[in-house]
Amino acid sequence: MPLTARALLLDMDGTLVNSDASVERCWRRWAGAHGLDPAEVLKVVHGRQGYATMAVLLPERPMELNFADNRAMLAEETADTDGVVPIPGAPGFMAAIADLPHALVTSADVELAEARMGAARLPMPKIRITAEDVTASKPDPEGFLLGAATLGVDPRDCVVFEDSEAGILAARAAGTRVVGVGPRAAAMSPDVHVPDLTRLRVEALPTGGMALHVSV
Repeated sequence: MPLTARALLLDMDGTLVNSDASVERCWRRWAGAHGLDPAEVLKVVHGRQGYATMAVLLPERPMELNFADNRAMLAEETADTDGVVPIPGAPGFMAAIADLPHALVTSADVELAEARMGAARLPMPKIRITAEDVTASKPDPEGFLLGAATLGVDPRDCVVFEDSEAGILAARAAGTRVVGVGPRAAAMSPDVHVPDLTRLRVEALPTGGMALHVSV
């Protein structure tokens, strides 16, 4: 049975764009500089803003140092787009929803979002909620709530597309339904899980909104 929605709220990394290679390069360097196991660091980076990841990993560290490292990390990630590619099916999916209500809701800042969407050759949604627009990182629901409000849609009428634990927790806290994309999402038991976006068909409904059909 298809999911119906009045609007879609889209995460970026791992959902529309595969940026894992860049993320891993940057965070492995940071882990090494702080004497941390890179494998353990990579378990918690996805979905969160950098400063929030650092706070999880180094809970006693002053937050001003996390914010400073976060600024440096964003600049490093923005400059490193080698290997950034679209998630399979993302170009067709973005084309299908171009005239339907949707927003990007990402933990990246504007420059990083533009760099990665550009590297993947995906269109940037007109409505985008980035790190500059929120005071709290996922798993806080602020970003998704702001995205729904900006679109003028009740969160309960939205469907979120997410790949990470932090993102799915944020979506649930916002009261939305969730399409989980990729292997990280599977463990979170989203409303619908897809390995990528190739099996998804979007149907505009005559009464408004859309239906999301997943082929097996």
